[in-house]
Amino acid sequence: MKILTKWLRAYLPGLTVSDRQLADDLTLRGIAVEGVFDLGTNDLGKGNGSLFEMDITTNRVDAMNHYGVAREAAIIYGLKLAALETSLPAAQPGEGYPVRIEAPELCGRFTARVLRGVTIRPSDGIVAQHFGLLGQKQISNAVDATNYVMLGMGQPTHAFDLDKVEGAIVVRRAYKGEKLKTLDEVERTLDPEDLVVADEKKALGLAGVMGGWDSRITSETKNVLVEAAWFDTASIRRSSKRHLIHTDASHRFERGADFNAPPVASALVSRILLEAGGEQVGEMVDVIVPAIQKRTANRSSIHFSTSEIVRLLGATEDAAGISTATAETILTGLGCGLSTKTEGEYDVTLPSWRLDLEREIDLIEEIARVYGYNRFQNTLPAFSGSVVELPWAEKETTIRRTLLALGWTEAISSTFCAASDAELFAPETNVCVAMGNPLSEEAGMLRPSLVPGMLTMLALNLNRDVEDVVLYELGTAFTGSTAQVNERPALAIGASGRAFGEGEVSFYDVKGTIETLLGKFATAEVKYDREGLPKWLHPGRSARVTVDGEPAGFFGQLHPVEAERRKLKQAIFVGEIFADRIYQRSLRVPAIAELSKFQAVRRDFSLLVPSAVEWASIEAALKGLGIAELRSFAPKEILREAKSIPEGYYSLLLGTVFQSLERTLREEELQEFSQKVIAAMESLGGRLRG
Repeated sequence: MKILTKWLRAYLPGLTVSDRQLADDLTLRGIAVEGVFDLGTNDLGKGNGSLFEMDITTNRVDAMNHYGVAREAAIIYGLKLAALETSLPAAQPGEGYPVRIEAPELCGRFTARVLRGVTIRPSDGIVAQHFGLLGQKQISNAVDATNYVMLGMGQPTHAFDLDKVEGAIVVRRAYKGEKLKTLDEVERTLDPEDLVVADEKKALGLAGVMGGWDSRITSETKNVLVEAAWFDTASIRRSSKRHLIHTDASHRFERGADFNAPPVASALVSRILLEAGGEQVGEMVDVIVPAIQKRTANRSSIHFSTSEIVRLLGATEDAAGISTATAETILTGLGCGLSTKTEGEYDVTLPSWRLDLEREIDLIEEIARVYGYNRFQNTLPAFSGSVVELPWAEKETTIRRTLLALGWTEAISSTFCAASDAELFAPETNVCVAMGNPLSEEAGMLRPSLVPGMLTMLALNLNRDVEDVVLYELGTAFTGSTAQVNERPALAIGASGRAFGEGEVSFYDVKGTIETLLGKFATAEVKYDREGLPKWLHPGRSARVTVDGEPAGFFGQLHPVEAERRKLKQAIFVGEIFADRIYQRSLRVPAIAELSKFQAVRRDFSLLVPSAVEWASIEAALKGLGIAELRSFAPKEILREAKSIPEGYYSLLLGTVFQSLERTLREEELQEFSQKVIAAMESLGGRLRG
């Protein structure tokens, strides 16, 4: 945004600091001046001042004009801000122009003023001078007047050729399929979501965005209707995006206009037009929607306490700090009204042009901003407490370290997802939580699972020719309802390509990762089955994992239908672990076993074992022997098909290691241990091979 210091100084006759100092002081107060350009002198040898290139944040629409910036400067330097000159010649007798607001939820205020006998000509005087310095295109005194007032005090206005208006002004929603040719000479098809300014027969303009071609001001115009209004921010934003039109007017209306500004802006535009001749006929019509006025200009006052200033802002470099008088001066300079309740306690009425002020903390922030952040001591606030970790912080760290050691890379996805993904990946039905004001349809729900985000990240890599991907995400999933949202920690993993070296990623790579993770926790039993598999997993290449009989997650290959929908051509393996259920278990504590200095003895047993006997049964039988010297045992060879193996059996070569911490084992002891091992196998139906 461009600001002329010459124009600013017209509102601040007592301003004596240099333009460069003014730029620095404004920037320190959050009204950022990004560039200062000297404009030299005019033909009379007088200085033109400087041009400020400014970057005003979206919440400060009140400062997107010369008067708003001048107001900020007045607060900084303790100057009196000149009032806007809105006086007009006495109006000629006549009735005000009729106005009807048929969409009161979208238009809170509409003013209409009739000027007759005007002369349309090129702009001159101060308007032409300022436009020349700004590099602003000049069209005619009527159009330039509306632009000049918007640049001057921030309120968009519009001028209609009154002779082209048929009947009363009607502010309404557009009709389905209604046509409007806008000032850019494009015929647009309107939607009932669009708000239009119309007459009794046709739409005259897209409200708050752009006027219509047929009612535009031309050199033949003699009678003008000056409009200044307040329009709903969301309605203007939707229309601007729908029709791909972004104007200076829509830019301001989208961010929240001043409800009390339209009458002032109407008078300023009319003053400029009447300088070229003509007269006002009838008084200005001002239609107000009380409900809109109540939530904007007449918002409820808020409580403010000066004791909160020191508590929240801390110490200043000035030992006196921010006094009550200083706080009062700043707040009144911002346009707030102060009503004293008790010593240091106030009820504060808020200015109509500052819709971003809503709470006591907003007022304290404004005091700090205007006072100057550079004037506070460079110290941290006192804090007597301590940082408290989440109960599962250590367990989460263990999972993260384990996955990183296994070659997985951590990633972070959005906490939002589309409604279709939320429904598909939710752990249960009717638990998805919709956003009240979503950024888009693709991000309209809180994610009930981390899998949608994981698939999006995998697709992002694969679509950019990164074919080998192994990712994990530790995050939060959300279920419940808008009234009660439940958060739970979750873990998602996703892999594709040759991520683990030779060969494509397989089901068993993912299973091995999950086994390693669960091995870090004190679990009695971990099992895998195919019960209750979700629809997004391949039915033949996926599994459910249960921990101590409780479902703890799913993993496997992405279902081909889902892969095709996401345009994923290569095999994708994903999984989700319900971390909240895993965190209920403690971490395994590593135990250090004393190393024996005595000789270990290895004995192998060649056995025939019934086909129905699984290793888990053998393991339980050997552990049940209670032989302390049996240090380890493992299958060394398994053979199921051979001529020497009877039907219904398999051959097992069982390797064992015996060792004592106290002595060298004697042969008779080893024979006793061996007999016990054989007896245990015989109890399962096995026998030594002949």
